[in-house]
Amino acid sequence: FPLFGRKAVVGGMSAGAIGQFFASPTDLVKVQMQMEGKRKLEGKPLRFRGVHHAFVKILSEGGIRGLWAGWVPNVQRAALVNMGDLTTYDSVKHFLLLNTPLVDNSVTHSVASCCSGLVAAVLGTPADVVKTRIMNQPRDEHGRGLLYKSSMDCLIQTVKGEGFISLYKGFIPTWMRMAPWSLVFWLTYEQIRRICGISSF
Repeated sequence: FPLFGRKAVVGGMSAGAIGQFFASPTDLVKVQMQMEGKRKLEGKPLRFRGVHHAFVKILSEGGIRGLWAGWVPNVQRAALVNMGDLTTYDSVKHFLLLNTPLVDNSVTHSVASCCSGLVAAVLGTPADVVKTRIMNQPRDEHGRGLLYKSSMDCLIQTVKGEGFISLYKGFIPTWMRMAPWSLVFWLTYEQIRRICGISSF
């Protein structure tokens, strides 16, 4: 079994990118509403009264385009996370089955899923930092960002101004979120696969 097989890479990236593109407006609202607490602590007025109000306000200020603000780094992040999760799980699982006494059971699945969660966090955190900054930046009346021109511009400015390590701000909580998700997902997947009599990918 080739490490990081092409099918796993392409499949993981495509599924993550397509899914996140359609979910981007809801992610935008989530990110902006998470910043409301910080605004309150800084003595700034709150922008939203709730989820519905957030959607309406973003739509009225930026139009349909405004709802997809930051979709590029959002899609990039999802593609990297899915690629890392899928390819790492598949590769580690097959490696363990071929090179260790472990068999195809929950122990093997747990080890592989822990590794996949770590790799997904390593690959996804920089894109998550860029995505969050782009989604939270102030915008002009046309919905264009005032701080960053693109995800690449945000990446370059962040590294120049704060150093490379700044791209991994929030890595620990990201990993703490991804690790249990990956564990539950893959263990559930394997059990459903076994019950349905479907062969592993």
